[in-house]
Amino acid sequence: MMPHPKHANADHEVLDLIRERWSPRAYDTSRPVSPADLWRLFEAARWAPSSRNEQPWRFIVIDRAAHADEFAAVVSTLTAGNQAWAPLAPVFIVAAAKLTIGPWADPNRHALYDTGQAVAYLTMQAQSQGLAARQMEGFDRMRAAEICQVPADVDLAAIIALGYPGPPEVLPNEKHRQLEVTPRSRRAAEEFVFGGVWGLTYTAR
Repeated sequence: MMPHPKHANADHEVLDLIRERWSPRAYDTSRPVSPADLWRLFEAARWAPSSRNEQPWRFIVIDRAAHADEFAAVVSTLTAGNQAWAPLAPVFIVAAAKLTIGPWADPNRHALYDTGQAVAYLTMQAQSQGLAARQMEGFDRMRAAEICQVPADVDLAAIIALGYPGPPEVLPNEKHRQLEVTPRSRRAAEEFVFGGVWGLTYTAR
């Protein structure tokens, strides 16, 4: 079987789960995501590390079928580029971070960092289940926060489109169809790994 064009051609050995993970725009519109599948994702996120074990992440599940009004409202907050494909996903997960700690509402400056780790765990669990997750930052945060009725001390980090992958042909946009099969690229690890001080190339002894 030919490898998928989106699977990473890694320079160093990594888990297949990491090589094979990517962010599709095309979803199987006829295949819902079951509550059992979703709970496995959130269980994975539950065990992500966080500063002082504060676990600041919060997730709002918006199912296209079960929450049709909320789903449509959240779609309306997306940028035009995201609106072109995101409604195909059967589920949106709004990832949020609680920015305060304890009854005194002390600021938690690690909240978004820790929430990102939880989302990474969730994303890799999704990959292991054959699900596709694409994270979006292109949306109106104030409107989305109002729609989702989030408290003032919670910041929306991303909206994740989730579902089973579908063929590129379901996408209405030709550019997006082409992107579904265009190989991914990344800067080499040597460009962002330094030895001892910033900017000094790391070399193993």
